[in-house]
Formats: sequence, C-alpha cells, structure tokens
Amino acid sequence: MDTTSHASAPREVSRQRLDWLRAEVADWQASGVIDATQAQTITGRYDVRGGSSASSVLGRLMLLLGGAFVGVGLIWLVAANLDELSPMTRFVAVVALWLAFLIGGEVLAARSASAPLVGAIRLLAALGIGAVIMQAAQSLQVPAYEPTLVGLWSLGALLHAHLTKSTMPFLVGLGTGVQWWIWQPLWTEGSAMGAVISLGAGAVVAASLAVLSDGWVRSFAWGWRLVAAALALAALFVAAIPGIYDGLDWSLWLIVELIAAVLLGVVAVALAVRRPDHAWIEPVGAFVVLAAAVLLALWDTGTDISDVGPSQWAHAVLSVVAYVALAVALLALDVLREHRALSWVAMAALVAFTTFQSFAVFAPIVTGALLFVVLGVVFLGTGLLFDRARRRVAKTLDPVTGPGSDEGVQR
Repeated sequence: MDTTSHASAPREVSRQRLDWLRAEVADWQASGVIDATQAQTITGRYDVRGGSSASSVLGRLMLLLGGAFVGVGLIWLVAANLDELSPMTRFVAVVALWLAFLIGGEVLAARSASAPLVGAIRLLAALGIGAVIMQAAQSLQVPAYEPTLVGLWSLGALLHAHLTKSTMPFLVGLGTGVQWWIWQPLWTEGSAMGAVISLGAGAVVAASLAVLSDGWVRSFAWGWRLVAAALALAALFVAAIPGIYDGLDWSLWLIVELIAAVLLGVVAVALAVRRPDHAWIEPVGAFVVLAAAVLLALWDTGTDISDVGPSQWAHAVLSVVAYVALAVALLALDVLREHRALSWVAMAALVAFTTFQSFAVFAPIVTGALLFVVLGVVFLGTGLLFDRARRRVAKTLDPVTGPGSDEGVQR
C-alpha cells in the first residue's frame, strides 16, 4: 500500500534554520551516522516558511497589494462623497465597509484563500474599526483628536486579532495601543517625569503580555517583546537627560497605568515562575528598569551644563551603565527567544544614547573637532564591548537554545 500520499505536509521553518539543518545532516552523512536515504527523509520533512521561489514571493506580494488597493479605493470613493451625505448615512456607509471587510476576510480564510489576500482584507477591517470610531465621534460632535478614540481603536483591533489569531489586525492594535498608552496620561497635565513613568510602566505591561501570549497566541509574543524593549530603552533614555525632573502632575490615567503594570506583572510572574524558560525574568526585569528610570529622573543635577560637576558626571556614568546593562539583557533575550530584532533595537538605541550623552557631558569640556574624536572613540569602545557581550552571551546560552545561537549555526 502506498503511504506517501498520506504523509503530512512539510513543516515550515526559517531559511536560516533549514540551512543549518541541511549542513548538520550533510555532516552526519559524511561521518557515517546516517545514510543518503535517511538524510533525504530528514530534510524532506521541512520547507522554507512562505515558499522559496521568487515567483511565489512576487505572487503573494501582488495579491497583498491588490487587496489593499481595492480596499483603499472603496474607502476613497466613500470619503470623496462624504460631504454630500448626512451624518447617519456616512456612519452607515463606513460601518457597511468595515463589516464587508471583516466578514469577507473570515469567509476567505474559511475557504483557504491566499494568505496575503486574507491578510490584506483583515488589515482593511482593522483600519475600518478606526474609521467607524472616528465617524461615530464626529457624528456625536466629539473632538476627533482625543487619545481615547485611539485607545478604543486599539482595543477593537486587538480584539479582532485575538479572535481570528491574525497578524495584520494585531499590528494595527499594537501600534495604536502604544500611541494611546503614551498620549493618554500626558493629554491634560504632561510632564517629563510622567513620561518616564508611562514609558516604564508600558514596558512592564508589554513584557507581561509577551509572557502571557506565549501560552495563548504565541505568534503575538514577538510584538509585545519588541514593544517592551523599545519602551524600556525610551524610559531610560528620557530619565538620563540631565535636569529632567520638573515635578510630577499625577493624573488618573497615570495611576491606572501603574496599577495595570503591577497587576499584569504579578499575574505574569505567577504563571511563568515554574516555566523551564525562566520567562518570569522578563516582567521582573521591566520592573527593575522602571525603578531605575524613576530614580535617575529624580536625581537633580541641574540644567546648567556649562560647568560639569561631580554630580553630573556620576549621573551620566550611572545612566550609561544602566543603558549598557539593559542592552546586554536584550542581547541575552534575543539568544533565548531567537528574536534578532531585539539586538538591532538595542544597538540603535545604544548608538543614539551614546551620541546624546557624549554631547551632553563632553561638549562643555571639549569642542569642535576634538569632540568628534572623543565621540568616535566612545563609539569604537561601545561597539567592541557590545559585540563581545553578544558573542559571550550566545556562547554561554548555546547549550540551552541549540541552533539559535551563533556558535550553533557555525558548527
């Protein structure tokens, strides 16, 4: 009986991982561990995620662009004639478009339509949620430029994403959610200290949601981790600015954000404390960053940088140490979770932070061409330390993560 037709479909993996596997299988075959038939059987169980041919990629791209253009064109046709419609007719038209995209995307998904086409329709549905909310606000004479509307948009998009487990609505909800999180507490009584607390609390929430997503919708965890890293780096960056503390105007939303961070952090740690991947470290680390950022922001060094004193030097040194420690921690997380974007974000933020601190601390002492020489030396030293730390972390954690580390790939 021929059983080949009943064989399961190849498992999709990244090209890098498949290249590593093929190299390992070739080494096993050369060493006599397996024969050619076994080698072909092993490699045949895996395929490149998303297809490997250029024509396949081009076809997916054209489907994605085609779906997006059709949807945007329909919205444009309605928007161009909104002035001629009554408020109720406009609202009904926008809701009808949103429902058409929402239902159409799920019908296409149920019929196993092309993934890029389904993704494009779901993207338009997620954008349509925002259009419905804005149009409803306009009909009710609510100001359109309020953070609450963006928060509702994010909530709707994230609900859509989790119900359908789709990436495009998740990205829309993630982007609008971060915007709302930072904007809402600073809407009425904004302060630099409030921004530091909001950014740090956001890092805790995002890190906690990443840990929770590992056991719920695992494909969303990477987005939350990336947001957590960006917000943590931003919190330390703002807190390290000399003389940043200008008082703190507590607002209801800032208190709500802190309470949400504590509650989600405690839940995430409690659920992850027994996990073998030590995921509880992520929300705990975010709490540490929040505390460090608040302490740095409260450190009053004065706003006059014409004469750098011991207090300003100590503040700058501790800020750099904290920032480098966070960057190295993100490197370790990259190796553990195989999330290369974390390293790129950490490196870019470290370069920006080093540049800012160099001008803030060294500029009053050395000027002109000498400043750029000093800055270049700082960059070289930071780059060497960063690369050395990356290699050391990858080498140390390689036995745990297997082929995800640099050494594992090179073997």
